[in-house]
Amino acid sequence: MSSFARFRRALFLLITVVPLSGCLFRSRRVEQPPAVELKSASAQELINYVNSQASRIRSLEATVDIATSVGGEKKGKVTDYESIRGYVLVRKPEMLRMIGLMPIVRNRAFDMVSDGRDFKLWIPAKNRFIVGRNDVEIHNATQPLENVRPQNIYDALLLRHIDPQNEIAVVENETASITDDKGHKVLRAEYILDVIRTGEHAFLSRKIIFSRTDLLPHRQLLYDAEGNVVTIARYENYKADSDVNFPWKIEVDRPQEEVDITLSVVKIDLNQPLPDDRFVLEQPPGVEVVHLDKSQTSSAERPVDCNH
Repeated sequence: MSSFARFRRALFLLITVVPLSGCLFRSRRVEQPPAVELKSASAQELINYVNSQASRIRSLEATVDIATSVGGEKKGKVTDYESIRGYVLVRKPEMLRMIGLMPIVRNRAFDMVSDGRDFKLWIPAKNRFIVGRNDVEIHNATQPLENVRPQNIYDALLLRHIDPQNEIAVVENETASITDDKGHKVLRAEYILDVIRTGEHAFLSRKIIFSRTDLLPHRQLLYDAEGNVVTIARYENYKADSDVNFPWKIEVDRPQEEVDITLSVVKIDLNQPLPDDRFVLEQPPGVEVVHLDKSQTSSAERPVDCNH
């Protein structure tokens, strides 16, 4: 018998014998995620939801607990700061004020205000009064929190209106089986609304990610013009108030600065009048003034126009 014939015979025996031998194979059950009733929506319905919710929120005043973490792969470690009580005030189009209080004694840990273009930040414990522009970035590795702008907080807090004149939105339908924190298989079904800024240099501006179990936005990814993710916002614990669905837990993750800020709402008032004086932060006497977009200077050398 030739070598080729012997090979064919051996191969035939292997094919016929192996399936009959329980010692040579093992079957295992694949865990299936539990069935979930999924809701459906068109791209236009998702766009209409974003725009209707955006139009219904004109202002908000919230008492929050603020938890902050700094660090990650770049630093090689993560530092979690003790949660503090704080207040957030927002008035459209772009006004924001955020105050944090020291634990127990309740003195101010920081006071920050922004009109959308410029911002001021007072840190009493350091006797520093920081002034800058929201659109001017610095990368101070030693002070990562100073790299976060109030506008970053504002953009994560409120879903911005999708402007049909300057933006187009397309939808993706994504379904995947994932493993939760307890090791169980769960089904994650999402609509991803890709919002593209049009114009001479069109680019992906943001992704708004809706869960198909409730058709509510649970994540928002914000991009710069070069395609880098600058903010990842996560939204949980939605509560309805006068036709507004607002998340009572908002996480603002800034991956480039490796700063993560979580706001847990304790109390919130929507669409109440917030006069201009609620957004005024005066420069305290004798503080060190730091211009983040200029060279550092003292208050005596370069006064700050607090009425700007």
